[in-house]
Parts: sequence; structure tokens; C-alpha cells
Amino acid sequence: MTLGSFYLLTARTFRVTEVSLSLLGKTETMSNMKSNYINGQWVGSSQGRENYNPSDLDSLVGTYAVADEQMTQDAIAAAQAAWPKWNAVGLEQRGTILTSIGNEIIARKEELGKLLSSEEGKPHAEGMGEVMRAGQFFQYYGGECLRQVDDFAMSVRANVEADCRREPVGVVGIITPWNFPIAIAAWKAAPALAYGNSVVLKSADLVPASAWALTEIISRHGLPDGTFNLVMGRGSVVGETLITSPDVDAITFTGSDATGRHIARAAAENLTKLQMEMGGKNPIVVLDDADLDTAVASAVNGAFFATGQRCTASSRMIVQEGIHDKFVAGVTEAIKNLKVGHALEAGTQLGPVVDEKQFSTNMKYMDIGKSEANLVWGGEALEQKTRGYYMSPALFTEANNQMRISREEIFGPIASVIRVKDYDEALEVSNDTPFGLTSAIITSSLKHATHYKRNSVSGVVTVNLPSAGVDYHLAFGGRKGSSYGSREQGQYAKEFFTTVKTTYTNPM
Repeated sequence: MTLGSFYLLTARTFRVTEVSLSLLGKTETMSNMKSNYINGQWVGSSQGRENYNPSDLDSLVGTYAVADEQMTQDAIAAAQAAWPKWNAVGLEQRGTILTSIGNEIIARKEELGKLLSSEEGKPHAEGMGEVMRAGQFFQYYGGECLRQVDDFAMSVRANVEADCRREPVGVVGIITPWNFPIAIAAWKAAPALAYGNSVVLKSADLVPASAWALTEIISRHGLPDGTFNLVMGRGSVVGETLITSPDVDAITFTGSDATGRHIARAAAENLTKLQMEMGGKNPIVVLDDADLDTAVASAVNGAFFATGQRCTASSRMIVQEGIHDKFVAGVTEAIKNLKVGHALEAGTQLGPVVDEKQFSTNMKYMDIGKSEANLVWGGEALEQKTRGYYMSPALFTEANNQMRISREEIFGPIASVIRVKDYDEALEVSNDTPFGLTSAIITSSLKHATHYKRNSVSGVVTVNLPSAGVDYHLAFGGRKGSSYGSREQGQYAKEFFTTVKTTYTNPM
């Protein structure tokens, strides 16, 4: 397969369209459709999804098979049969396989980054960065395969030995979002495989290309058939089958709060183990003693890069009154100079919004914001050389923490500034949210930085840094409505992907 096969021009204007192959009338289109991957085989479908480029709605990224309930059940059955075989593979061989997958991903970062940017809309540099991170996850967990050391102890009973060992949980269903289509799939799949589990991956229906490319790489690196499966399709069919199946031992999900709550209710019937990350309304606190350049750069990066389409975006800027006006002026000037454009065009800093639905949501929140606060700049639909979902980044001031734009996750390049009188009020406003994923503080005060790190009710805190951006070897997750279950990434991932067994032995 070449990258060029993904770029087929069409006059169709829809972002993603489900089509019946019987109506396409083109053998070429049918042969180019990318299949699901089940039990070591590429499995076609009578239904396909046409995936269009949000930077250029006349550019087709590719056509991807739509799985049905039976295909999903087949993938679950294959994974159930495969995980004992994969778990029996020696740790060194398992680690070598994962490392080699990571190496190939990184070696192909430019190609895969171009593909990712073409379907999701983030600038090519960001797309390559995400691909790099995906490869690093596999490399890291390749090494973790050899760091699986269990606990040994003597029993309180005479001459009885005891040990606590970690074993794979079994079949892991992975449900990923559209905003990081390869990195999140990798940070879930790599530890699942490292600890001996099998995987059924359900990629976001909106962006199947990156998950398909990742699967194609994994398929060639020697895993037993059925260890890794990809089923593409609608959440109401594929996702629902995964979360209600008694044969899926664990579900790891990243997406919206509403979907996460639905998964929790559905999975409870089978007591399925859950790990969920469900978004945020993250604050960045700027105190009077902050370095202004650091504050502006951190706020702009956290709120607007990736077109604001990340759960770690700092869309609430909580600013002390002494620096407020200078900060607002600095952020306004910075976002006015951001280049909005085609994801693959040199110099683009903000790509398009991912699709028409998200674009409409952003415009709705622009109307809400205008009725609640003061629009300083931005939030307009933009025309470019190609048709796409372009908008300028928007900044509101004179907001308060009870406004909808301050409480609801927008998932777009829209931020609001809340003025506060002192650090204590800043901390109170920062924590006054139903979410608790990330938070940031910009200050030169060690006292305030230390206090904020200890008292911010969030899973990740940054000091003099953007709220977005985390390391792959450290724990990631949030509190309150942002997360449910154990942490992701680093060595903390074993808490979810393994179960503990205690054994006692009388050596006689």
C-alpha cells in the first residue's frame, strides 16, 4: 500500500459519507476500500465510509469498511481465543515485537503524519509529532515487557511461601476518539499487549485512516492471529457490541462525558473493568508576578493549538487583575498572528475544525459567548483556497465561572478570560468545575506554585508550562468528571491491564 492510494479526488462535498458498495458502480473504489482486521485476516464489508479531508472537502482520504455486529462478535471471539497464546510468548520476544512496531511507526513519521493531518486537520508538524509519540509508546512498552517483576513474601504460616503476581486481564476493548487518532490508540494498545492481553480496537468513525495504518503495521510483526483486531464503524453498532459483550474483560475509552457515562451503565451489567478519560474544562491561572511572555505563550499554546481540539486544552484563563490587561493584549496580538490554513501547507499553525458537526458546535458557542461575555477577537468562519471548516481563534473577556462558555467543554479554538483579585480566588475558581483533568499556573512564586500543585483538584498540574502536553512514561488521567478508573501511561498502566493473583505454596 502506498500513501498515494489515500488521496483520491472526488466532487462529493460531505466530510464522511456511508455508502453502499452495490451503488458505487466502480470496481476501483471497491478494491481500494480498506478492510477491517479480524483474526489475522483483512475482512471486507458491503458498507464503506468515505473519509474526506477537512482542509479540502473535495479530497478523499480513503474509503473504509464498516463493521457490523457479527464482525465485532467475530473479533471478540478471535481475541478471546488468542490472548492465552500471546501471553505464553516469552517476555523478550514480546518486547522485541513491540519495539519493532514502534521503530517502524517512527521511521514512517512523515508519511503517517501526512495521512493523519489529512484526515484530522492538525498541521503536518503536529501530525508527525503525534506519530512519533505513538511509536514511542510501543518502544517504551517494549522495554516494560522485561520489567514485569512480581512480589514474593513469606506467609504468616510456618514454611508456607507466598507471591503476588500480575496476569493479563484478558480481552481488552479499546475505543478511541478522533482528535488523536494514532497516539491514543497506541497508548492504549501498547500496554495492553505488553502485559499479555489481546485487543479489539474500535477507531473513531470520523478518522479511520490512522487506526487502519497502525493496524497494518501491527499485522506484519508476528503477533498470533486474533491478538490484535480492528473493527471500524458506528459506535451504536460496533461500540455497543463491545461494551455489552460478556466476553470483553476490560474497556478503555477516551471520549465525551456523555458517552463515558453510557459505557459505564452498559458495562456494569457484566461488571466489565473500565478505564475512561472523558474531557475537561481546564484552567490556566496567571498571577501578577508571572513572566508575561511565558504566560501568553503558555495560554495560546494550551488553548488554541490543535485547533483547541484536545481534552487538555486550557479554555479557562483565570487572570489576576494586576496583569489582566497586559495579558489580554498579549494573547489577542498572538492569536491575530496565528496562521490558519490547510493542514499540509507550510507555515500553518491552526488547521481546520475536524468536521461540520464540530464547526456548528463552535459557532453555537460563539453565539452563547457573545450573549454572556465580551468578544475581544475572532470566532469567524474563514475562507481559504480550498473548501474546509476554517475559523479564527476566539477570545472572550469579562467572563465569570458560571457562564456556559466557562463550564462546558467546547472542544474548539475558543477561550475565555476570568478576572480574579488574588491567588485564593484564582484557586477557588480553578477548582470550581465538574471536570479535573489538567490545570496550569504561571507564577514566579515558589509558595504559590507549591500550594497550587498540592491543592489543584486535577490529575495533571503544570507550572510555567501549557496545560496540554504530557510525557509517555508518566501517569495520565484526571479527577471528577474527567476520568474513571486507574491511570493511563507509564508503569501505572499495569493497574488496568493486569489483575493480581496471590498464591500460597507449601514446599512439603
